[in-house]
Amino acid sequence: MAKSRLVVIVCAVWQVFLEFLQFLKQEKKWWLWPLILMLLLLGALIAFSSSSALAPFMYPFM
Repeated sequence: MAKSRLVVIVCAVWQVFLEFLQFLKQEKKWWLWPLILMLLLLGALIAFSSSSALAPFMYPFM
């Protein structure tokens, strides 16, 4: 039961991502892609630095 729920959630997230890419293509907003990518990388860095064994290795980059 839990596995099928996980599959549904992953499919929904993937669908939102594909729809967003379609929006960027249709509206010719490709200049937003680097900004969004940097925000996602910054969010991942913050998430991993607060609760990870990798935190000591990330301090030089912050």
